Amino acid sequence: QVQPMESGGGLVQAGGSLRLSCAVSGSMSGFSAVSWHRQAPGKQREFVARIFSGGSTTYADSVKGRFTISRDSAKNTVYLQMNGLKPEDTAVYYCYDSLSVSWGQGTQVTVSS
Repeated sequence: QVQPMESGGGLVQAGGSLRLSCAVSGSMSGFSAVSWHRQAPGKQREFVARIFSGGSTTYADSVKGRFTISRDSAKNTVYLQMNGLKPEDTAVYYCYDSLSVSWGQGTQVTVSS
């Protein structure tokens, strides 16, 4: 199994937007669920958002209304659109693929005040 690969992180000012991508292996016909998590310095990794096989989604309360998770089955890619970013969103963002049971290596998101 190939681990997921994240991209799209960077430095952005508060109030700005970023879109993260997670490329997952295999066919999306076997799509199970893919989730985004994040880990800030000195803190535990926390759940951010998940998209299920049927397309339903769930979010952490801290990001509801600001972040949107979606997928492109043709590209085997899951996205996390992040709007209204806050300095407290600064973290390394990880993608987890429940089909391959594997984590990506993470992408850094830094939000300046």
